[in-house]
Amino acid sequence: MTATISHPIARAAQPRVATRAAARSWRVALGTLALLTAALYVLGLWNSGYGNDYYAAAAWSGSQSWTAMLFGSLDPSLGITVDKPPLSLWLMSLSVRAFGLSGFSVMLPQALCGIAAVALLAITVKRVAGPAAGIAAGAMLAVTPVATMMFRYDHPDALLVLLLVGAAAALQRGLEHGRWRWALLAGSLVGLAFLTKMLQAFLVLPAFALVWMVAAPGSVLRRAAQVLGAGVALVASAGWWVALVALWPESARPYIGGSSTSNSALELALGYNGLDRISSGGFGGPGGSFSGAAGWTRLFNSQMGTEAAWLIPAALVLLVAGLVLRGGAARTDRARAGLILWGTWMLVTGATFSLMSGIIHPYYTVALAPALAAVVAIGGALVWKARDLIEARVFGALAVLLTSGAAWAMLGRSAASWHPELRWAILIIGIGATIAWLTPLATKRHGSAPIGAAALAASLVAMLAGPTAWSLATASHSSSGSMASSGPASTSGFGSGGMGGPGGQSSSSSSSSTSELTKLLQADTKSDWVAAVSGAQSAASLELQTGTSVLGMGGWSGDPFPSLAQFQQYVEDGRIHYLISGGGMGGGPGGGSSTSEIQQWAAANYEALTVDGQTVYDLTSPL
Repeated sequence: MTATISHPIARAAQPRVATRAAARSWRVALGTLALLTAALYVLGLWNSGYGNDYYAAAAWSGSQSWTAMLFGSLDPSLGITVDKPPLSLWLMSLSVRAFGLSGFSVMLPQALCGIAAVALLAITVKRVAGPAAGIAAGAMLAVTPVATMMFRYDHPDALLVLLLVGAAAALQRGLEHGRWRWALLAGSLVGLAFLTKMLQAFLVLPAFALVWMVAAPGSVLRRAAQVLGAGVALVASAGWWVALVALWPESARPYIGGSSTSNSALELALGYNGLDRISSGGFGGPGGSFSGAAGWTRLFNSQMGTEAAWLIPAALVLLVAGLVLRGGAARTDRARAGLILWGTWMLVTGATFSLMSGIIHPYYTVALAPALAAVVAIGGALVWKARDLIEARVFGALAVLLTSGAAWAMLGRSAASWHPELRWAILIIGIGATIAWLTPLATKRHGSAPIGAAALAASLVAMLAGPTAWSLATASHSSSGSMASSGPASTSGFGSGGMGGPGGQSSSSSSSSTSELTKLLQADTKSDWVAAVSGAQSAASLELQTGTSVLGMGGWSGDPFPSLAQFQQYVEDGRIHYLISGGGMGGGPGGGSSTSEIQQWAAANYEALTVDGQTVYDLTSPL
């Protein structure tokens, strides 16, 4: 033994050196993960157009007026809001203010949310399962196809995911010492998630409450009080905007889009963005055409499967495996608490998306992605550490086999002609990894390190090759419209030039701006609304194409705004110059009759112009 090692000071210093080396390795790994995620989410954003015109126009509107930004108004003149709360629009509006209106400035906040969510998930999982599991969780979230899509798109879901991951991170940190501040922070972040996408944010609450009551330090009464305190923080952080809308004079703010006839943010939350999404003719009844019929297999169907279902088999198996392996641990065991937290999030959200019979889009499944990634990483780490045990190897083999088999099936159904060799390679590697798990060759006791490393690498390839390839294909082309979907351009349906057309412009709308119409609208610099048109999507496209404020009559879903009397008053006050006949969406229940009445009234009383084949009524020139 050398003098260096035998010296007590040197012996005491060696653990610190090892700790510093481990910390440095972790920082390098996390930084590398963040850089690769940034490349996946940011590269090519400048070629993606505006994505969904509806939210892009609201972001532009907020960049023109602070009041419009506060309420999420579709137009700067405070006509009607989008049908979601405004928090995600605030980020986009600030970006547009800073960098000017472009597809890149609209999309950049979502990409940054995605990078932050991936890094934060990695840090959170590291605290309960180690650095390798943390990096694995972050990487799995990054390459989940629906995450790649939504972190490159201007929908509220990107910020929703970041806030919910942040809330879970605060909760996980609070479980270590049971401190109030972490519980209150978690509640506050869920409240902000409510201001991003309303009641969908609350799907994590059963998981949060359960894990705190089960695994937090302290007495039952203290834990219950902290859960109630977190609830109070949630109500405060979510309720201030709802109260602000209720107290603000209706004449001085926009109509709350999607709120039926009440013009109320609370009605929007409980109705259109709440219970109406859960049930339309009964919970679990027939689903809409967007996502297929409701049922326990919906998440694997042709509409939704390739979005986020890749890791569901592994997550279910490894959740059970992890809970079994940690069955005898202390009540406050961190690894088991992590499985309870993310596993309950996964089960509640997955069951809701499977059985809800109201409006559901495939991209909603991005809210599942963090939980799936965390469960697979934590459960996988526990199984790998216990691989000397035959039951652990069986769990590992089952996870690999089911996951690679699901990828083989989904690729064959959704993209049979898209790199068919990929699905067969995944299946073959998955079968090989399964066999390796079932033999003692890769265990710590009987096997060798190279064989074990090869088995682990094959398992990761079998489980992640499919979603990674699908994510890369998603990032390689631009998408537009209101119903984005991931995957190659040839298979992405509405997400690739669907409702929105190339570059984010609504080519399907009858009010798309022609060169002559653009000149006509841009010539007016005095009216509050240069034009009015039926439907929010049509108005949004016109705003982005002309840089003028356009009133979207009926909003997105057929709101009763404006009424004929309101519209007549706007015309009398000189606030609207033109009415463009026709239009896109916005003729649903409640809004169809008033919009139709307005068009009939204008046709009977004002001069009609024909501008490149479109009928435009000049509301300053009565007959």
